[in-house]
Order: sequence, then C-alpha cells, then structure tokens
Amino acid sequence: MLARMAAHLRPAQVMHRTKLRAQRTALGRWPQAGRRLCAGPDPASAVGWPARFNSLETRSQTDRPTLTELDAGKTRLLGVARDLGDPPDWQQADAPLLWRFHLHYWDWAWGLATDLDRSAARTTFARLWRSWLATGAFGQGDAWYPYPAALRAWSWCGLHRHLVAGGDIETRFVEELALHAGFLRWHLESDVRGNHLVKDLKALVGLAVFFADERLLRQALRRLTRQLGVQVLPDGGHYERSPAYHCQVLADLIDVAALIRAAGHAPVPEITGAIIRMRRWLGIVLSPAAELPMLNDGYPVAAALISALRPQPPPPAAMLSLPDTGLVRADAAGWHLLADVGEPCPPGLPGHAHAGTLGCVLHYGGAPLLVDTGTSTYEAGPMRAYERSTAAHNTVQIDDANSTEVWGAFRAGRRARVRDLVIRNDADGVMVEAVHDGFRGLPGRPCHRRRWSLTSAGLGIDDVVIGRGQHLCVIRWHLAPGSTVGPEADGAVVTTPNGVFLVTVATAARMTLHIDFAPVAAGFLCTSASPVLTCRVKAVLPVRVITRWRQIRGPDGVASNKGGT
Repeated sequence: MLARMAAHLRPAQVMHRTKLRAQRTALGRWPQAGRRLCAGPDPASAVGWPARFNSLETRSQTDRPTLTELDAGKTRLLGVARDLGDPPDWQQADAPLLWRFHLHYWDWAWGLATDLDRSAARTTFARLWRSWLATGAFGQGDAWYPYPAALRAWSWCGLHRHLVAGGDIETRFVEELALHAGFLRWHLESDVRGNHLVKDLKALVGLAVFFADERLLRQALRRLTRQLGVQVLPDGGHYERSPAYHCQVLADLIDVAALIRAAGHAPVPEITGAIIRMRRWLGIVLSPAAELPMLNDGYPVAAALISALRPQPPPPAAMLSLPDTGLVRADAAGWHLLADVGEPCPPGLPGHAHAGTLGCVLHYGGAPLLVDTGTSTYEAGPMRAYERSTAAHNTVQIDDANSTEVWGAFRAGRRARVRDLVIRNDADGVMVEAVHDGFRGLPGRPCHRRRWSLTSAGLGIDDVVIGRGQHLCVIRWHLAPGSTVGPEADGAVVTTPNGVFLVTVATAARMTLHIDFAPVAAGFLCTSASPVLTCRVKAVLPVRVITRWRQIRGPDGVASNKGGT
C-alpha cells in the first residue's frame, strides 16, 4: 500500500518532506540557533492590522470558551471541554491530536476579544499567553507544526489590537509574531500542499501586513496565486474534493482579499476570481436547506459561516454539473440528488479521500433522505477506518474491499478511476451514468457501473458489476438520522418527518435485505446511530441490481399520487 501511495507523489513533495523533517530535528537540537535562523521582520516595523478589517472568525464563530471558563482553567474546543489546570497544561498529552492543534491555534481567544469586560479579558489573555510561551520550546511539540503555527500567527495578528496593544506583553508579543513570520517562511508545507499550504500563505500575508513588509507581502501573494491555479478547479471546486475544506479555503481567500484591500493594496485578480468561482460552486452543492454535504472528509459546517461565505444561488435548472470536481446535481418535483462521479483526491494529496466513489446524497422536500456519514475523528483507528471506507457510503462494495485503498489516518494507495461519464437531461428527467475500476485489484477485476435516473416520480438507481468469477456485492443506503425503516416485499418502507417512502430492489440473483445501524458524524468525536438498508448479492458476475425510491405518503399522511419510476 505504501508503494502504491508513493507512486502518486511528485519528487518535489518527497524533497520538501525530507527538508521539513530535517529542519524539525535541527530545531530540536539547536533551538537558539533556530530562533536566529528564523528571524523575521524587524519588530519595530509593526503597524498592526487596519482597524476596519474584521476576519471571518469574528463574524462566524459562536462556540468559544468564555472569560469565566478560561479563568477557571477550562476551555471548550470542537465541542469538547477540558480542564487546562493551574498552571495550564499546554501539552494535553491525552487529548486527540486535532483538539491539541486547536488549542495552539489560539482562535478560541476571540471570545476574550469580544467580552464586555475588556480589562479582565486582557489580563486573562496576558496570563495565558505568558504561560504558553514559558512552557513551549521553540520549534518543538504540537504547537510548532507549520499548520498550527500558521493559524496561531493569523489569530495573534487579529487579537493584537483588542487584547495586547498598549499592554505590558506587547513588546514580547510582537517579537514572537516576527519569529512566526520567519518560521513559516522556512516551513511552508509544500510537501502536503492543499489547504495546509493555503493556510501557511494566508498567515504570511497577515504577518506581512502586520509588519508593513512589502517584500514579504509580494512573495506570499505570488505563491498564493500560483497555488490557486492548481487548487481551485475550473468549475470552482477545491481540488481536495471535500465541501468542508472548500469552505475553509474560500474563507481564507475572502479574508486575504479583505485584508489587503483594507491595507490599501489593489485587489489581486486571481484571488477575487477564485472567490467568485468558489461561491458559485458552493451554491450548487448546498442542500435545499443550505446545509453542506459531508463528502470525503466532511463535518457539519456552521450555518453562520456558510452565510458569511455568501454562496451564489444556483441557476434554476433540473441538472447542474461540476465536471472538474466530479459532482452532478439534479432536481425534479421536490427530489434533490447530488451524485459523486469524480476522482477521490488529487494525485499527490490523499489525506481527505474516502472510498465513496459513485455514492450520492438524496433529499426530498428539502429534508435529507440519504446522507453521507461524514467524519467525526482524524485519529487512526477503527472509527477513522470505517468513516473512510466504502461501507460508510451509499454505493457498492465488493468482497468487503474499499474502492479506494484508504489506510492509516490520511493515506490512500490504489484509487478508483472514473470513466465513461454520461449525463442527459431531457423530457424524461435527468440521467447520470459512470463506471469506476476501484476494485481492479480483486480476482476477476470487477468494475462497478451505476446509473441514476431522476424524475418527478422518484429516483431509480441501476447498479451493474461486471468482471469474472463469483463475488459478494453489497449495496448500502445510509438513511438520515431520525428515519425508521421496516421490511417490505422485495424492499422496505422508510418513514421520515417528511413522508413515507417505498424502496424496491430487483435482481435476477439471489438477494438478502438487512436493516442495520451505523454511525453518522454529528461533530468532533460525536456520532448518531442511523438505519442502513443493506442489500447483499453473492453471485457469478455480471450482477445487476435496480433500486427505486418513491414517496407513497406525504408528511400529513395523505397518499402520494405519483407513480413509480
């Protein structure tokens, strides 16, 4: 698996990874020499951020620890409260890595910046900041991975005006910000790329404006615009193909554009153009209730942030295609389908890929019917493995294998390749068809072909598995939390707050239908058990299974007058 993953990496990525690891080892051995080497702008040049600029963090974050909680030694991050202790323990060795990273982002301190008791908030911030500085060795530990360092630098630049300026920590605080600028210049994540590198470059833009460093600003913007040519696809989607990370990158670009405008600089056409395209993409993938689909590494994104991103309303059309991302949206008489016909990840960046090729999500009347199970953890283990697996998605699994060879926390070897995409929109409705070869490593090299047919009467899904030999084919339908499902002849009846739906399954092979339960991510380390309708067919290929969905009663209990599909 490692060799198959490495085959997708570019030589430059391997070179940058080796360089970053060598630099981290060197900082651990010679931290003082590292501080001198990573010297940034002259602290005396600091001018701060323009008062008229407000980062999206100040407008869209709502769940922050309060002054009272922080004074009591407690903090809440990602919905999980922990006791920092007195004095604070900034290592939190028994906490998940993502929680520890968030602790070192310092974006939680925006709760102090908006507290009405500004004097007490400044005192608490200074106490916590001194403690953090005294217990963390430069270049070592979780705090000094480039990603948390970048987010912390951005947060500190914004918090300076509210909690630091004119106080007794300001001189040292500005010196540490200058050090962050030097550190990030030497530690850009060109090995990982993706949203990590965007965050690094965003932080350098923020630091350049803070220190009025025109040279650093030109360098950071030049590298950022170069990345946008790679990371923002022509259809406006972010190339990691995760709607949640699309929102992160869009927010970063909106912040950068607003900051340089507030600082008196001309807009950068590449950035403003990318923002326009990404807003259009976001408007297309949002559900009828303006919620984000949790495709690939996905998690619930706050409505306040989605609103602040200002997604562009989609044009009124029965079918909208995002060909570079590989998503197709179809609408018909209250039915809303989003089909995933794209590659699982960019070639050299598998971290957020899931094995959900040819999966889909489905809404009716604005409410979810079929959902993607999303992501509740990044910690390697059974839950992470499950959430990335084919079994966690509304698609076909063969012989208990994954369509993309996901492993570890952020690795992927052999990837599903999609081909033969056909999209048709006519008087009969919308038809989407594609095939992928993600199971080509199995005996007989099976391939999965799926066709979605959406009309005003409902949705039909035609799955065909071709190849050689006998195989176990499993089709799973993950129902929205709160749904109930009961067996019916050759199918099931699904009851939701938005009505009752009949699901019928037809195949010439021997079939069994089961009603299982599986977790759906509801947040960090938080899941809810939801029903899964599972169809199992073990037969010699080819195998064909046709699944149809239609409403039989509305939410008021009145029978639907729509026919079958």
